[in-house]
Order: sequence, then structure tokens, then C-alpha cells
Amino acid sequence: MSRPILLNSCARAATAAEARFRIDRPIAPSRGTRVVALDRGAEAVVRDVAGHPWATARFFTCPPAAVLGRRDGDLADVALLGTDGTRSRLSDELDGADAAVMVATSDDGAGAARAIGDACTMRAIMTAGLVLAGGHAAGATVSALRPHARVLLVTYDENDVSEILTALRA
Repeated sequence: MSRPILLNSCARAATAAEARFRIDRPIAPSRGTRVVALDRGAEAVVRDVAGHPWATARFFTCPPAAVLGRRDGDLADVALLGTDGTRSRLSDELDGADAAVMVATSDDGAGAARAIGDACTMRAIMTAGLVLAGGHAAGATVSALRPHARVLLVTYDENDVSEILTALRA
């Protein structure tokens, strides 16, 4: 008589022969996650999340007029401000990144969302968008994120930002 194989059977390998197939090392973190607050409301959330211990994530905000002009048909670049006060450009920060997470609370960062999404798409970087819809209009930002984001979450819970980063092993 055979016994059914349960979904959690691998986690309960009982014999030495079964246990030798267990992975006993921690899963390596991703190469790098870039988290960008697209507007003032999202800035407070991103700064709070940046205070937690993360493996490889870097945190940024988009200052007003963050989208820089296009040059000779190139993609628009975005000026970024690190949560530690350092200034950089999106084109430099995406080197070595394999995920970009954009956080918004309003439509103020829709242009930056579009530019970041375009840059990530061209580099084949996975993009996620979290729109914290606490009663603010953010339809333009959702529309800007939709063509690029593999994960697009409209939520009321700020803790979802940490949850997404944990799922990405940031």
C-alpha cells in the first residue's frame, strides 16, 4: 500500500538519505534592488523602510523636476536623491540592479515613474510599483506604472512596501 505524498513532505525529510538533499545554506540575496519614492508622501514611507536592515537595497527619492531632458532620442534620465543626502542619476544607479520598486502616493511623480519604467524595460530590470492610495488621486501614476511593472499593487497599507522588499530578498 502506498502513502500519499504530502506537499510538506520535503520539509520533514526523516532519514539521513532524505536529509542530504536539503539546502542548508541561506539563499543569496539578489544583486540589488533600487527603491524610489516618486512623491513627497512616498518619501516618508521610503525613509522609514530604509531604516530596516536590508541586504542590497538602496533607497532614493525624486526631487521636484527630477526628470531630466532627453538627449538625441535617448531615454530621459532621472535625478535621484539618496536617503543619506547623496545625489545621483538613475542611469548610474541601475547598473548592477535587478529590481526597481517605485512607491507613490499621488500623481506628482507620474513623469518620473514613466521615465524609470522606460529605463528598466530597456535594461530588462524587473519593476514593481506600489501606490499607497490613502484617499489621494494617483490614477496618472498607476497608468504610468502599468506598462512596466510586473507587480503593481494599489494598497492602503504602508507595510506592504516592506513585504514586497522581503519577497524580493532586498
